[in-house]
Amino acid sequence: MQETADHINEAGARRSEALAADASLVGKWEKWPGPSGRRPTLAVLAVLSEIYECSIEQLLDLDDRRAMPDTERLVLAQAAGPVAEGDDPQPAPARRREPVGAELLHVAAEESATWAAWAEATNVGDIAIEQLMADTRALSEDYLAGDPAHVFTQTRRLRDRTFTLLEGRQYPRQASDLYVVAGYLCTLLAWMSSDLGQLRDAETHGRTAWLCAELAGHRELSAWVLSTRSKIAFWDGRLRDAITHARRGSACRPRGTVAVLLASQEADAWSELGAMDEARAALARATDARDQLAAAQDEIGGLFSCPEVRRANYAAAVLTRAGDAQSALAEADHALRSQPAHSYGTAAQIHIARASAFLLLDSPDGAAEAVAPVVALPPEQRLEPVMRRMRDLATAIARSRWSAARPAARLQEEIDAWCLTTAPRLLALSPGSSSG
Repeated sequence: MQETADHINEAGARRSEALAADASLVGKWEKWPGPSGRRPTLAVLAVLSEIYECSIEQLLDLDDRRAMPDTERLVLAQAAGPVAEGDDPQPAPARRREPVGAELLHVAAEESATWAAWAEATNVGDIAIEQLMADTRALSEDYLAGDPAHVFTQTRRLRDRTFTLLEGRQYPRQASDLYVVAGYLCTLLAWMSSDLGQLRDAETHGRTAWLCAELAGHRELSAWVLSTRSKIAFWDGRLRDAITHARRGSACRPRGTVAVLLASQEADAWSELGAMDEARAALARATDARDQLAAAQDEIGGLFSCPEVRRANYAAAVLTRAGDAQSALAEADHALRSQPAHSYGTAAQIHIARASAFLLLDSPDGAAEAVAPVVALPPEQRLEPVMRRMRDLATAIARSRWSAARPAARLQEEIDAWCLTTAPRLLALSPGSSSG
């Protein structure tokens, strides 16, 4: 009995049903509808049908059906649907007399009550949704410092749980909340996929996240989805798309720090195109957005936040491309002094921006010292954007007048070796990967 109870509790947890079954309760369910038995609810019957791999109808005999409330029998009949052609249906019962007079009013009231009982049924509660959102926040935080492949696996599992719940029935308000959770989880998967070098997969997650945001009518989520899609387009070389996504995100008029990030991303893309006037204008909008935030709080936080260190990182990269080494160093140093540090990925890009600025100042030794923390990163933290920035730095060194000098040559060798063991490469070479 206890083994059966354990299976019931496990199956109930997968369906977000807190059943708390034990051997005694299972015994009472089996004795029902006898005098010492206890009637199992529809939720219990659904779990039992999953465990025994049969339909709910196959669990019930004639006495069971007679002992069930009318409302539950009707719910089961509606769930069963029409009999398919070729099935062997039970003989149809004699046609019931249509009610008239006061009886008609009474039957109509019962029908309304029965439908209300069906409409009131939900496969998720408010506490469960609150927990899903809390778990999403935890994953968003964990990604900033954890192993990206491990966090990806956890995020995928939570997304699957949320999708399964959405396939059931819940109140419209609960369905909207579930779409928000699913949207943030898909956005997180999109961001991580791009960090691991899988841009096509990232774009797929991004489209699903956008659908969730649209179904939920949630402008903050919409802004984060567009920020993520801007990032993906940037690293895919689609710079005009990156700008378009960033501007659409800003048009959502989000309340949180994503407004700062969107303007910063637009500036990043403009600077890659060489349009420095537009890039500086976007940087100014990022600063204005930061100054107007007041006490606004991000809904999720972690990856879905843009603290000052993240804004300064973008500014340092843009100013380096503009050839303004002193301003770039000032932004980078300001970012490194900002507390708390946002993530190892952001910190790495700040160090690379400092190294690039030192190259502009004809200081290869300063560049080597600035990028040393990045060279020391473990392979699992060498994400695709960081690798791209490191390769850009190596190219800048090769084009500088210091390229033949020993410090510059040694730094190029270190970067080449560093790029051979990155997170995307480890993922491609992991067991079960389709990559050769």
